[in-house]
Amino acid sequence: MKKLHQEKIYTNPVNVLLFSVLCTLLWGSAFPCIKIGYGLFGLSTGDIPGKLVFAGIRFLAAGIIVLAINLFQTKKLMRPRRSNIKGILLVSIFQSILEYIFFYISMSHTTGVKGSIIDASGFFFVVILAHIFYKNDKLTFKKIAGCIIGFLDGFMILAALFFAIGSVISKNVCQKADAAMVTGYQLGIGGLVLTIIGLSFGGSLKQILLPGILLLIYMAFLSAIAFTLWTTLTKYNKISKIAVYNFLTPVFGTLLSSLFLGENLFTWTNLFALLLVCIGIYVVNVVRKEPMN
Repeated sequence: MKKLHQEKIYTNPVNVLLFSVLCTLLWGSAFPCIKIGYGLFGLSTGDIPGKLVFAGIRFLAAGIIVLAINLFQTKKLMRPRRSNIKGILLVSIFQSILEYIFFYISMSHTTGVKGSIIDASGFFFVVILAHIFYKNDKLTFKKIAGCIIGFLDGFMILAALFFAIGSVISKNVCQKADAAMVTGYQLGIGGLVLTIIGLSFGGSLKQILLPGILLLIYMAFLSAIAFTLWTTLTKYNKISKIAVYNFLTPVFGTLLSSLFLGENLFTWTNLFALLLVCIGIYVVNVVRKEPMN
């Protein structure tokens, strides 16, 4: 009964729209937050181990938050079944560890505006992978055309690819497991591994001030909320149907980066790149109405 009720909530078109927009708004806000966080914690451009510690603490905290909220709601700690452990580890490897190793390093060498636009390429990877793994989510001419248009701009692409792979694996794992449980453990495990890797190579947060701590708390909560909602949405819907909303991430990311970092959004390169991404996603998802009989 609970599962049917949850499925009804997460397949309702209005809820899908609202939850997806919330996820992309939160993820979009991460772009300027990461750049600001580097400064607050004293992390220089070449300090990759320190940035991995920064990422690791964020995701470890996010995983703990997800599990703690569920513990408060259900009065018991969710534990993965033995049959789910392999899947959770795979999701964590791709969607927390590999994705954010490349993501955090990439953000050192690009602006928040450009990073948010390039990161939208993850949607196109999702469309391609959904075709491979799901019989009811095949590529069409419109999807192929949209992917080609969207890919005409830039790279950060490995991070986006790993996010897409993680999304596909996560959908499979969540068919037989609670989405919040999968999210909590994959974020927690991924965060722990990133922290250990960073510390092992001498990484640390060079300065710890109250603004940095508050920023890190916000980033942990945004990850906990966004990943839990997104994982649940992909569990109950076609993965390419949900991935379409990823086009809002670069929109929010570019606007917020421009607002908080003072980056110039209104250059021909940025506007053209953003236009290509949006046109590509529209072409992929436009549905032609069947004629009335």
